[in-house]
Amino acid sequence: MIPRQRVLNAVRCQEIDRVPWIPFVGCHAASLLGLSAETYFQNENHIVAGAAEAVRRYQPDGLPVTFDLQLEAEVLGCELIWANDNPPAVVSHPLANGTALEDLKIPGANEGRIQLVLQAARQIRNNHPDIALYGLITGPFTLALHLLGTDIFMKMFDDIDEVSRLMVFCRDVALAMSQYYIDAGCDIVAVVDPMTSQIGPDQFRQFVTPYITPIFQSIREQGALGSFFVCGHAEQNIKAMCECECDNISIDENIPLDYVRDICIERGISFGGNLQLTTVLLLGEPIDAQKNAIACLETGRGQGFLLAPGCDLPYATPPENLEAIVEIVHDPYRREVIARMDCSTEDEDRFDLSDYGQFSKVVVDVITLDSEACAPCQYMVDAVRKIAPQFEGIVEWREHKIKKKEALKFMSSLMVHNVPTICIDGQIKFVSRIPARDELVAAIQQRINEKFRMRLQSRKGCLYLFGHQKDSLAALDSHVRQAVTELAADVDIVTIEEDDKIRSFGILPEQTPAVVLARYQLKSTRRVPEVSIIREWLKDI
Repeated sequence: MIPRQRVLNAVRCQEIDRVPWIPFVGCHAASLLGLSAETYFQNENHIVAGAAEAVRRYQPDGLPVTFDLQLEAEVLGCELIWANDNPPAVVSHPLANGTALEDLKIPGANEGRIQLVLQAARQIRNNHPDIALYGLITGPFTLALHLLGTDIFMKMFDDIDEVSRLMVFCRDVALAMSQYYIDAGCDIVAVVDPMTSQIGPDQFRQFVTPYITPIFQSIREQGALGSFFVCGHAEQNIKAMCECECDNISIDENIPLDYVRDICIERGISFGGNLQLTTVLLLGEPIDAQKNAIACLETGRGQGFLLAPGCDLPYATPPENLEAIVEIVHDPYRREVIARMDCSTEDEDRFDLSDYGQFSKVVVDVITLDSEACAPCQYMVDAVRKIAPQFEGIVEWREHKIKKKEALKFMSSLMVHNVPTICIDGQIKFVSRIPARDELVAAIQQRINEKFRMRLQSRKGCLYLFGHQKDSLAALDSHVRQAVTELAADVDIVTIEEDDKIRSFGILPEQTPAVVLARYQLKSTRRVPEVSIIREWLKDI
C-alpha cells in the first residue's frame, strides 16, 4: 500500500496495512536546511526543499505543505513579528484598532504569502505524488482572535451579533483557503483552531459549530478529506468537535489519547496524535521517542489511527529522535524489541518551592509551550502583560517556555500538567483558559490582599508584664497601654503575678517589675510544612 493511500484509508477508518506516520514538519524544516524560520517561511523554494528533506529523512506517509497559522491574518492586516526559530506571531488586531469588519475582504489565492505557499504546494505535489499532502488553514475561531484580539471573550457575552458577523467572515476565509489548497493538489485540509481550547462545549456549539461545519462539508464536496486540529486542554470539546462533520480529529498531549479514541471510533471518525512535543521529541533521547511512539500505537490500536506529533514540531527537534520513530513504524521486530526494553529512569529532582510566594511582591508565572509559536500561549501571555502596569512595583510576571529543560522542571515543581497555565505565587489559577481582564485583576488583587493581611499578622506581638507590687505594676501597665495607643500597635498585653509563672519565663520574682516582648512571625500558610522546614524555623529561637 503506497503511503498516500494508507493515510486516506486511515482517515476514512478503512483497512490499512500499518498505522500511518505523519510528522508535522513546519518551522523544523528550516532547521533541517540550516535556515532561520523567518527566511524559510518567506520563500517557496525553501518550503519545497524543506519538504524534500523531511521526506528523505523521516519517510512520512503524509506531510503538511507548511505549518503557519498567520498566513490569512497577515493578508488581512495583522502585523507579525518574526523569529529565527518559530513561526511568526500576530502582534496587532485590526478590528481592535479601528478597522471595520466591512472593510476586510476575503484573501485571494495570489495575495501575500498565500501565493508562494500554494505554489510550493503544487511543486511538493508533483515531486512527491505518493505522499498524502495536508493543507493547513487557520480555523475560524482562531482567525477571529487574530483579527479582534482577546476582546472577543467579552463580546461573546456582551455583543453576540458582532461576534457572529465576525465568525461568518472567518468561515468564508476558511472556505476560500480550503478550496485553494485542494486546487493545489492537497488530499487533506486540516482546519487548525487551537483557540477553541479556551472555551467550553456550550460556547463551542454556539460560536464554532455553525461556522466550522460548512467548511468540512465543502471540503468533502470537493473530493478531499477534512481534519480538525486542536491543541491545548480541549478534552471538554471533543464530542462537540465530532459533531462538526469532520473526517479526522488531531490532538496534542494535553488530551488523553484513549479518551479521544473511544469517542471518535464510536462515531466513525479517525483520530491522530499525540507524541509529546517537548519532554520527548525536543528534549528527550531517541529511545524516549520510540517508547512514546509505541505507547501511542498501543493506545491507538490500528485502524482509524494516525501517529503524529501533537502539533507543529519545534524548530530544534533533534532529527535523530524522529528518525528513531521511523524505525519502529517500519520495523515491527524493532518495535517489539524496544517495547520490551526497561528504559525507566528516575525523575529529576524538583525545585524546592516550599517558600515560593512568600516574597514581598506577588509573582505571576505563565507556563507556556512558547508564546512565539503557540496561539493560546501567546494570548495568555498578552493577558498578563496588559494588566501588569496596573500593579507596577507590586507584581512581577514571568513566562516559562517549556521548550527549555529548566522551565519544564519548574512546571513539574508547581504540579502544572497543562499549558498554558497561569500561577499566582505558586498557586495554579487558570489552566488552559485565558482569563478576562477583570477576572485576572481580581485574582491578583486577592493575593495582594492576602499578603497585606499576612504582613499585619507578622507584626503582631505580645507584651508580658511581670510584677508583685501593685503600684509599680499599675504604672507599668499604664505606660505600656499609652505607648500601644500612640503607635496603634497590634499587641496583646498580659499581666503575670504568680511566682511559678514568672519563673517559667526565666525571670526571678525579685527581678520584677519586668517586661518581655514576644513577636509573632507567620511562617506558613495554605500547606502543612515539612519537618525539615520546621526544624529550620526552630534554629532561629
